Amino acid sequence: MTNNRIVTISRQFGSGGRTVGKQLAAQLGIPCYDQELIERLAEASGFTPEMVAKQQEASPYSSHWAFALSESQFMGTSIQDQLWQLQRQIILDLAEKESCVIVGRCADVILKGHADCLTAFIHAQKDKRAKRIVEVYGETEVAIDKRIRDKDKRRAVYYEFYTGQTWGLAENFHLALDSGELGIDTCVAILADLYQR
Repeated sequence: MTNNRIVTISRQFGSGGRTVGKQLAAQLGIPCYDQELIERLAEASGFTPEMVAKQQEASPYSSHWAFALSESQFMGTSIQDQLWQLQRQIILDLAEKESCVIVGRCADVILKGHADCLTAFIHAQKDKRAKRIVEVYGETEVAIDKRIRDKDKRRAVYYEFYTGQTWGLAENFHLALDSGELGIDTCVAILADLYQR
């Protein structure tokens, strides 16, 4: 097991989990990996970052079987499965190399037993997430509830498909923080305090 200390942030869409991760990393003086993982995956796989992002947004069930039925005899695995294996290795390599914050990407499960890891799930009530999505991300209020449902469902399906665990289940994390009630700064402060203890 590596001696580096890692924080993994899983999060509901619109809860500010990415912001918590970025601010926490800045406060601790360690790197934060989120979109950077897509760039590393693109480089390792030869796919464009847009293709990698699109594959990670798709349902592993639909794209997995569609690809497997048409091309598995030539490739052996679906594009998503290939990207999952590369992503897993990149996350393990990062944990081996340095202390860092990793947002999403099932890092909490990938690093279990491999690193000194603090795992957190950031969530908030739907109305507060919708308000944040409109104000921070600049999205319109049109069909915002559907966007939240769809995005969370995709994250849950991806997580459960590749880890066999239930996404967002409190017992799978060291702590769950309600960013809507606590605020981003308090979530960062709690995680920083626990990290430094």
